[in-house]
Amino acid sequence: MEQLAKASDRAYAALLEAIQSGALAPGAVLAETEQAARLGVSRTPTREAIGRLIADGLAAQQSPRVTVVTGFDADDIRALFEVRRALEEQCARIAAARGDSAVFAELAEQFASVDLEHPGAVDEYYGLIERFDAELDAAVGNAYFDSALRTIRTHLVRARRLARDNRGRLRASVTEHRLIAEAIALGDPDLAAHATHVHLHNALTSILESLTEGVS
Repeated sequence: MEQLAKASDRAYAALLEAIQSGALAPGAVLAETEQAARLGVSRTPTREAIGRLIADGLAAQQSPRVTVVTGFDADDIRALFEVRRALEEQCARIAAARGDSAVFAELAEQFASVDLEHPGAVDEYYGLIERFDAELDAAVGNAYFDSALRTIRTHLVRARRLARDNRGRLRASVTEHRLIAEAIALGDPDLAAHATHVHLHNALTSILESLTEGVS
């Protein structure tokens, strides 16, 4: 049973990465037999992994025998950001009231020292964002927020991919994250929520512009 669970986890992680990276595009068919062979696991863990993707909203059953990767268009992204803004602005408020100021002051310094020009810098930056998110979750300390944000962040990777090569947007994002961390370190809930609001507004605008450019 444990081996089956591990195989299912591996299959899920591989399929999730393929969807988030765009290797499995919206509308791609997730054929159980084909994916099992590609991933080197049996059909049972592959079926379980696909079931988890359906539960996450990353895949959907088009018919009883056909499962496809779900679409991710401008309307989906707007809807995602509506929920993201509600959750993250409130999390920033709570973190500013409860969080360890020294932790977020250190994060602010790390954001200030980000240099996007050296090799591997973008991956390092996204790694720093993951650490920021983890510290934010820890400061909030609410399992319900954790669960909701986990789903949002799973889908967010697909949206972030659209802005990954936009260095101007990435530089602005670095500054915006620094300002959020600084506001939390200062213990100012209103400023933390406002800085988060500005960041999410700019991120959504940039992603939607990238989609428009992609179809023009």
